[in-house]
Amino acid sequence: MTKILHRTIGPSLPRAVAGEGIYITDSEGRSYLDGSGGAAVSCLGHNHPEVLEAMKEQMGRISYAHTSFFTTDVAEQLAEQLVELAPAGLDYVYLVSGGSEAIEAALKMARQYFVETGEPQRRHIIARRQSYHGNTIGALATGGNAWRRAQFKPILPETHHVSPCYAYRDMLNGETPEGYAERLAAELEAKIVELGPDQVMAFVAEPVVGATLGAVGPEADYFKRVRDVCNRYGVLLIFDEVMCGMGRTGTIFALEQEGVVPDLVTIAKGLGGGFQPIGAVMLSEKIYRSFAEGSGLFQHGHTYIGHPIAAAAANKVVEIIKRPEVLENVRSMGDRLQAGLDAALGQSAYVGDIRGRGLFRGLEIVADKETKRSFDPSRKIHSKIKKEAMQRGLMCYPMGGTIDGVNGDHVLLAPPYIIQSNEIDLIVERLAAAIRAAVES
Repeated sequence: MTKILHRTIGPSLPRAVAGEGIYITDSEGRSYLDGSGGAAVSCLGHNHPEVLEAMKEQMGRISYAHTSFFTTDVAEQLAEQLVELAPAGLDYVYLVSGGSEAIEAALKMARQYFVETGEPQRRHIIARRQSYHGNTIGALATGGNAWRRAQFKPILPETHHVSPCYAYRDMLNGETPEGYAERLAAELEAKIVELGPDQVMAFVAEPVVGATLGAVGPEADYFKRVRDVCNRYGVLLIFDEVMCGMGRTGTIFALEQEGVVPDLVTIAKGLGGGFQPIGAVMLSEKIYRSFAEGSGLFQHGHTYIGHPIAAAAANKVVEIIKRPEVLENVRSMGDRLQAGLDAALGQSAYVGDIRGRGLFRGLEIVADKETKRSFDPSRKIHSKIKKEAMQRGLMCYPMGGTIDGVNGDHVLLAPPYIIQSNEIDLIVERLAAAIRAAVES
């Protein structure tokens, strides 16, 4: 009898006892191909010797030092490495312990920036429907997933939401990608004007939406238009790359593919590769200077920020990710994954869309391919797919509520960057069988 309050109370979970490469083994000796990196976390697989060695070396030096008293070499090195890799304009790093913490810190930075620069009236946050930005109160309020927000809504701070860039369902018949992008940017601008042009502090978006939509990227020049709107009204642009960043889409930062630099960007998951909890906010020079030349501090903090062992792990993870052959494998294996999914499931009556970038791919599951009608949510197709996949030795990341927080199902794939072609083929084979079994049951 477990004494843990698990995410879902009910049937017992298998017990993970070992991990090696892209596989996890349970206590019964069953092996599971990690086709989702857990939750897009284990970017270098499990038990990577270089990362483990870096952690051991740091343990031999110092395992913890509170950041109000000390900095450490590994934390400083990690920040320098991230700034070196980031597009010009992201000049400083604030280390935290995960994605939700990173979003909370970014929101506080945005608010404090306007207090420091003489615009304390700016308070509104705008994000997109069907986004996910974390589970702490501020992060949950910012996210646009109706189901996750529903029972906590009375205690969530006020936030505002506009349409996602979700072409599969929302682009109009006859509308071009450019026209669609223009329409969405106009909607954002209208929301800013409605709230008051000098009242909005930030717009928050995932460059490629992960958990709630399933690897949905932008259309045409959507983010360039968004950047222009934010500039026009003095609104800070925050990119949430917690899930889609750190090489997941084929470049270190997903934003590189948009030709846009935000004022703040959050990273986590792939930053530490699952070896230790870590996340970060990268911020622009102007935000840093507002603190440095104003109050002289950022009024925020957590006990474990800048943790030396976490920083040592992340430092090595980032060093490995930036190797040309690693990112090239993400791109080439991502192409193979897309091609394999298209071949195996592209004609399936139950798969409406297959999308994504790099090793970040999503499949939208439908009851009717022509009308895009989703399955009745009471059937819990996403849960059945997960169960069927696990029975076949595949870990994937299915979710429900794709369309509006209630209706729709999708599957997210985010395997480790070290995956090889034969293992890609296994993901496709096992997932195709799991989807068929789930929808036909």
